[in-house]
Amino acid sequence: MTDSQQVSKLIVTIDGPAGSGKSTVARMLAKRLGVDFLDTGAMYRGVAAAAIDSDIDPASEEHVNSMCDQLHMRFNWDADPPALKIDGRDVTHRLRDADVTRAVSDIAANPHVRRMLVRAQRWIGNEHRRIVTEGRDQGSVVFRDAQVKFYLDASPQVRAKRRTLELHKAGREADEQKILQQIIYRDERDRSRRDGPLVCPDDAISVDTSDMSIEQVVQTLHEKVQQVMEGAGGQR
Repeated sequence: MTDSQQVSKLIVTIDGPAGSGKSTVARMLAKRLGVDFLDTGAMYRGVAAAAIDSDIDPASEEHVNSMCDQLHMRFNWDADPPALKIDGRDVTHRLRDADVTRAVSDIAANPHVRRMLVRAQRWIGNEHRRIVTEGRDQGSVVFRDAQVKFYLDASPQVRAKRRTLELHKAGREADEQKILQQIIYRDERDRSRRDGPLVCPDDAISVDTSDMSIEQVVQTLHEKVQQVMEGAGGQR
């Protein structure tokens, strides 16, 4: 029996700024719990990639909104991690490209896009009743009633170094100073936007990952989720 089978519904949210390790930690935690993993950042990056590939300025809300209303986005849950498809085309390989990274801040600040993707994420949460979901507004906006909420953070310098190493391991060129500048800019945009700003939910467990390994972070989160599930063990 996996951990997740102790409760009929389990939503674990992991929020935090860019480069705090959310995606890696969420994927590993989901696997350890035996539940699904939702990468909401991939959804915003998918919209950014679709705009760029359609020669649409990501900062043009009118044109992006029109495009979004026609997009068909879904995850292939049989892949690990789930692969993102837009209009039937797998765009997973595009999500970490430099042009997409530069554009995603404009996409994430677009209220229409956020409303559309929040609806999609809530639908996924209803369909996949045991899930670990990561992003910047999962515990504060999308799943306010989540059973467990986490907020991961780290200094901008640590996050820039991690992102640089991640890109190098993937065989891509990366300038750490440019990445640091992008992270600082993204932090400001995310925290100051009107819809779904980046905040630490009042009922979230905050974890500074600056001096922790990925395994240590996953273990810390796993132990807390286990405590919550043991307390809800009778609600099967």
